Amino acid sequence: MPAPTVDDIDYTDIEEKYKVHYDDGFDTTLVVDGVPIIDESKRERLLNKFCKEFARKGVTIKPEDVYLPWNDATGKSKGYAFVDFRTVDDAHLALSVVHNHPFDSKHTFKLNRFTDIEAFANMDESYTEPQYEEFKPKEHLRAWLGDPQGRDQYVTYRHEDVEIHWHGKPSQTELAYKPEWKEPFLYVAWSPLGTYIATLHRQGVRIWGGSSWKQQQQFAHPLVKLIDFSPCEQYLVTWSNEPIVVHDGAKQGPQYFSPDDEGNNMAVWDIKSGHLLRTFSTLVDGETPTNKKQIHWPALKWSPDDKYVARLTRGQMISVYEVPGMHLHGKKSLKIEGVQDFEWCPLGDKDKEETKGDAGKAKKARENMLAYWTPEIDNQPARVTLLSFPSRTILRQKNLFNVTECKLYWQNQGDFLCVKVDRHTKTKKSIFCNLEIFRVREKDYPVEVVELKDTVTDFSWEPKGERFAIISSNDPNLGNPGPGITIKTDVSFYQLERAGGKNDFRLLRTLPARTSNAIRWSPRGRHVVLATVGSSSKSELEFWDLDFNVEEPGRRELSKEEWGSGIQLLGTGDHYGVTDVEWDPSGRTLATSASAWTHTLENGYAIWDFRGQEIIKHIQDRFKQFIWRPRPPTLLTKEQQKQIRRNLKEYSRAFDEEDATEESNVSAELIALRKRLVDEWNKWRANCRKEHAEERSKKHGKHEEKEEIEVWVDEVIEQIEEMVVE
Repeated sequence: MPAPTVDDIDYTDIEEKYKVHYDDGFDTTLVVDGVPIIDESKRERLLNKFCKEFARKGVTIKPEDVYLPWNDATGKSKGYAFVDFRTVDDAHLALSVVHNHPFDSKHTFKLNRFTDIEAFANMDESYTEPQYEEFKPKEHLRAWLGDPQGRDQYVTYRHEDVEIHWHGKPSQTELAYKPEWKEPFLYVAWSPLGTYIATLHRQGVRIWGGSSWKQQQQFAHPLVKLIDFSPCEQYLVTWSNEPIVVHDGAKQGPQYFSPDDEGNNMAVWDIKSGHLLRTFSTLVDGETPTNKKQIHWPALKWSPDDKYVARLTRGQMISVYEVPGMHLHGKKSLKIEGVQDFEWCPLGDKDKEETKGDAGKAKKARENMLAYWTPEIDNQPARVTLLSFPSRTILRQKNLFNVTECKLYWQNQGDFLCVKVDRHTKTKKSIFCNLEIFRVREKDYPVEVVELKDTVTDFSWEPKGERFAIISSNDPNLGNPGPGITIKTDVSFYQLERAGGKNDFRLLRTLPARTSNAIRWSPRGRHVVLATVGSSSKSELEFWDLDFNVEEPGRRELSKEEWGSGIQLLGTGDHYGVTDVEWDPSGRTLATSASAWTHTLENGYAIWDFRGQEIIKHIQDRFKQFIWRPRPPTLLTKEQQKQIRRNLKEYSRAFDEEDATEESNVSAELIALRKRLVDEWNKWRANCRKEHAEERSKKHGKHEEKEEIEVWVDEVIEQIEEMVVE
């Protein structure tokens, strides 16, 4: 029998098994309206831009997938196009993300399925009453502000457990919520106004909020390490040390990275929608992921009104983007040779009030302002510049000489800008410091110079005030601290002197021979804490009041005798190994914590009052974070706040009555508890005596009826009430 040839072998079963099935219908075809009408010369350019707009939304198509119907009579296109996709899923994705997408200022894409066109043509035009879904109100994201006791909240992170607590009087302190977040995360962070709390996971960022603490949004940025909220909580910036990689088959859409984002490592997101707005790379030219330098965070800096976000290219330019479009403002960056750093001017209460009110009375809002500095280049001196934006008008420039480094400090109301200038002598062997203070609210932006002989290690403005504090030192060990070496520092307070029209900053008082290295002002001003942070040998806390004997703390015209006399030490404390010091939003209490991220000795946290009295202290192994929940600005006007201050005594009576009632309830409960314990004790003693008497009667043959009962009576010898006025 002859051997079978290749032609004799039956392959039908294999062909049937591996047969490729093609879509015979039109489910993969979409009709796109809103396409510009063009002639033949612009056809190729239109198709390329058409495909690019789809790619921006995460939908990849090629020019050959697009068919433009043509009008032979006019020689122009008909204003719509047919797009053929590979799969039905790709067509569905394009329909959901590209529909209503603006192609340019005059054209907007409108997408429909090809199979729906016939249905639209034969549509029944009779009106049918739509079915309305039942309205389900969402929980208020700021419900915590309605707490009847007006308490603040704080979050603690220990090992893998997160707890959110209420903080108030000792009887009002309790656990508010203990989330069960099973996935491991890096750390937690509050948003600037306290609306959300964010957790950083391996897959990305999640934000939680509301009274039920449900997840409000998530942002898919794998291996995220740092986040930054915009001031008005509209946007979020995420950063990872690993570049973005989009794998084959990865999810596509406005909430995910597209192939165009590969290689970048920083992303900007819209918080409400969860959409990705844009990605950036923080790697500079010649830098690779293996030899990355330390990042300056935040790498993107927001304007106080959330309208702009700016990015510094050190030594070259500042790029300002408009949000949410993330387009470069004016299509060009601010080219500034040698620029080293910049900061936006904060939005003060005065600016907010001027833009409110009646339409006829409201003033034009002040433009955003930013300050930047450039070093000495060739024969050009170093320079600090104030720039208004978006007009890009230079408001003020100040030349500086022999500059080593500059640092910019805005007062939180935008009234003053301090430029801390580290200068070197001509021999460059020693460093000294100058403070260049710009008075931004005054005409022509006058600049005052405060000359100092020592090196300034910390600077801090008083919130909503006209004072600042500095920490300076001439210790030879400064800059080269060894183990067990404590740097000696001086703390100085300065205040704006308005008497006699001088308007100069004058020294209030200097506190010599300190070890403090951190200044923490109360959010309401007046009180300040000087702390020694990050030291293995010192951990001192000093609580100071700068208006101790001043009847009207808001009054700044002090006599020569009163100048500096109001600075008073209220108390001192010690928290071993303290790494973080933070005031609560009310300015009444201070929290100190020792984080396991820095060391592993006596980790935990403590809460103090403004006088330096320790309220609570918890030592917890593997304790990592303590953060107060921020509060949004008050909704009360200046007049309403003044009215409350005038009637403060009336409100105080109501609060005193509540405190007295609570205290009496506590006292009544305590007395009842003591009485019950005494009664139980007496009953037990009576039973014991009775048993003892019975035993004795059995032994001696007689019954003793004599019984002694002791009664304890509480008597108040003296009662003293002390009232502490804050």
